[in-house]
Amino acid sequence: MKKITSSFITLFVSSSFLIAGGDIQEPSTYDFIESNIAEKEVKVLPIIKKTPIIKQEIIKERVVVAPPIFEGKKDETTSGVYVALGMVATRYATKCDNCDSKKEGVDKTAGVIGRVGYDINQYIGLEARGLATSLSDDGGTVTHVGAFVKPMYPIGKKLNTYALIGIGKTETKKSSLRYTSVTGLAMGVGIEYDLSDDNKKNAKYDRKFDGMADQEKGLGLFADYERLYYKSGSPDLDALSIGLTYDF
Repeated sequence: MKKITSSFITLFVSSSFLIAGGDIQEPSTYDFIESNIAEKEVKVLPIIKKTPIIKQEIIKERVVVAPPIFEGKKDETTSGVYVALGMVATRYATKCDNCDSKKEGVDKTAGVIGRVGYDINQYIGLEARGLATSLSDDGGTVTHVGAFVKPMYPIGKKLNTYALIGIGKTETKKSSLRYTSVTGLAMGVGIEYDLSDDNKKNAKYDRKFDGMADQEKGLGLFADYERLYYKSGSPDLDALSIGLTYDF
C-alpha cells in the first residue's frame, strides 16, 4: 500500500514539473524570425515623380507679303507708230485720151511695198509708202512713193478699215509701152487684221483707243488697193498689196 501511494506521488510531481517546464521552453526558429520581422521598423521611401522636361522649339516663319492686286499689271506703253512690209502687184494700162494707139496695152508687174505710219487716234492717221516692181511679163517696172492722210474706222477688236488720200509720184521704166512719170492725186482703201493677243485685260494702255482693231502693240495683216495716180482720162496705174504690219 505504501509503495502504490509513493508511486502516485512521484508521478504527480513529475507531471507538474513537466507542465511548469513548458512555460520556459525555448522559442522555435520560426517564432524568432516572426518576432524580428514584427519588431523591425519598415521605412518606406517616398516616390519622387520626375517632371518631364518639355522642349519648346520656336519656329520662325517667314511671312511673304503678296503685292496688291491691281486691275492692270502695268501701263502698256504704245506709240501709235507702225511699219509694214508686203508684196505688191501693179497694173499699167496705157489706153488714154489723146494717146498714140500704137503704144496702148497693159503691163503687169510685181514687187515689194513698204509702209510707215502714225495713228493719231482711232479715226485718223498719217502714212508714207513706197513700192518698186521688178518682175514683169514684158520687162517693164513701176516705182511709186506717196504721203497720205489715213481715215480709219475700227470694226471690233480685230479688224480695222481705212482709206488713203494723198499725193504720189509714179514712174514707169523699161516698158515696151508708153513711158510715164506723173505726180498727183493718189487714193486707196484697205483693211488691217490684228494677229496679236489683246493685252487690255492685263494692262492699261496709255492711250484710250489702243486695244481696238489693229492699233495695239503687235503683229497684223493688211491688204489694200491703191490708185497710184488719179486724173480723168489718164492711163490706169493700179496696185494691189498684201503683207504684215507691226504696231509699236
